[in-house]
Amino acid sequence: MDNRIFKKYKKDHVIWGYLFILPTAIGLITLNIWPAIQTFILSFQKSAGFGKTTWVGLTNYQNLMTDKEVLQSLLNTFIYAAVSIPLIVVLSLVVAVLMNQKVKGISIYRTLYFLPVVAAPSAVAMIWRWMFNSEFGLINNLLSKIGLTGPAWLSDPDIAIYSVIIVGVWSAIGYNMVLLIAGLQEIPRDYYEAADIDGASAWNQFKNITLPLVTPTLFFVVVTTVIGAFQVFDVIFMMIAPSSEAMYNTQSLAYLFYKYSFILNDKGYGSAIVMLLLLIILIITFVQMKLQKRWVNY
Repeated sequence: MDNRIFKKYKKDHVIWGYLFILPTAIGLITLNIWPAIQTFILSFQKSAGFGKTTWVGLTNYQNLMTDKEVLQSLLNTFIYAAVSIPLIVVLSLVVAVLMNQKVKGISIYRTLYFLPVVAAPSAVAMIWRWMFNSEFGLINNLLSKIGLTGPAWLSDPDIAIYSVIIVGVWSAIGYNMVLLIAGLQEIPRDYYEAADIDGASAWNQFKNITLPLVTPTLFFVVVTTVIGAFQVFDVIFMMIAPSSEAMYNTQSLAYLFYKYSFILNDKGYGSAIVMLLLLIILIITFVQMKLQKRWVNY
């Protein structure tokens, strides 16, 4: 009798568990998994006009390998990721450590750092476009006061991508800061008290206590930052004019997907581009998962 009650008790828990995750599962399948499957199928097709498509097999993927615009966008994406990811991770950790101190008015400082996360992307883009304006922008105006001529931040093909990186880094620090503060507050204070008794400096405490014990949260931050960097789109879309000479040296794979799918109406080729991006992200994430055991302390 007791075993039957126990089995029924477990069965009820399983049923309720599935009921609770059902809304999320439906949303995930409907909004993520099924569209991804459709995109994969569409990548083997070519738009034929009037909403129709024709099957072309691997032609879209073969064209990717020789398309200079795709290769340049791939290079731009890697440049953005290679520069922005270390800056975002390091600055987020530094800011989190500073914002984890017991200082008067610390909530105000945390709010200021988090504001870019909740600000409307369009408003952020407008402000930065004004600041980066080569003729009337705040940055070049300040440079002129010290006798320097500011560059064309958003129209120079050699500089525009780094202007986008500045905005991307500035926008991402606040979100990661909150995650890292949560990780820092999980570290027992006993470790720091013992280190103080032993005479350890602030740097030694950070290196031997803070950094090793915050690595689980830091690993999550790195993974999400890498994914976000390779999917960069909104900053480029809102800050760089499509007709600008700088667009070719700035556009990412995500932007190129948007361009082919919704501007040029070649959804098959656009789907092939985004599948290439998905493959790159999956490979990098897989490598990160394999390497985490070497530096993450659980």
